[in-house]
Amino acid sequence: VQLQASWGGLVQAGGSLRLSCAASGRTFSGHSVAWFRQAPGGGRMFVSAIKWNSRHSYYADSVKGRFAISRDSAKNTVYLQLNSLRPEDTAVYYCAASTSVIQSSLASQTAYASWGQGTLVTVSS
Repeated sequence: VQLQASWGGLVQAGGSLRLSCAASGRTFSGHSVAWFRQAPGGGRMFVSAIKWNSRHSYYADSVKGRFAISRDSAKNTVYLQLNSLRPEDTAVYYCAASTSVIQSSLASQTAYASWGQGTLVTVSS
């Protein structure tokens, strides 16, 4: 599956953005879809994931209560709603997808076979 991440941008602290991850080539059915982010000078870190069929969602502690992941089957797209943004949320956000991802591996980059190109989110203070 090919992934296209989009709708990053520049926002003030406290603001909101909604990122999208659109699939092409095949549907997301049966996949786990995740968002990771990489801050300047840092490593790529898990943010959130959703199991497409069950809609079960998972979050890193740093974003719980502020970010929300969802999916739209008609558009074959996963969204990440970013609320109450902080300067430390500044990063390139990547979406990733794969089938057969066990729950204990959802936060692991190596569990995902397909990656989007990344979209930059910049939060100003």
